[in-house]
Amino acid sequence: MVPGASARYGSFLDRGVVMMPSYVNIGARVGANTMVDTWATVGSCAQIGANVHLSGGVGIGGVLEPPQAAPVMVGDDTLIGSRCIVADGARVGDGVVLGAGCILTGSIPVIDAATGEELSRGVVPSWCVAVSATRNREMPGGTFGMPCVLVVKHLEPGARHDKSLLNEVLRDHGAAT
Repeated sequence: MVPGASARYGSFLDRGVVMMPSYVNIGARVGANTMVDTWATVGSCAQIGANVHLSGGVGIGGVLEPPQAAPVMVGDDTLIGSRCIVADGARVGDGVVLGAGCILTGSIPVIDAATGEELSRGVVPSWCVAVSATRNREMPGGTFGMPCVLVVKHLEPGARHDKSLLNEVLRDHGAAT
């Protein structure tokens, strides 16, 4: 942990976790060798896998709001891009690269760019690259761009996207555990 980082009593940080000035709330679990980058927050009872990089300013929601909320779960070997919000029981699979600025909640549609098919609501499948997008919806007041998450690339299981190497680079150049 570097100065400014705070892990609340009752959270669990596995071996090798690196915390830049950031915050992990009560009941959260952060897996081995994960980096919680500057100004990232991990909400109460969120479950973060091993070898994850939560980039700067990422907001991982907790279960205190709204009432009866399910915990957010982020799989192993995942990169969550800068300023992403993952909340309201959303799930991110193993090996995902979630592009900067994505908003993923339990009700946000996840769409496959190759087929246009809605894969799920609030669940990004394992081993893919996903980005923030909008899709047009007709409403009485006009046509509006509603948020969605777009899966733009499927990865081979176990493959590492180039951006995922950032975690190793930061560790190799002086970020102590």
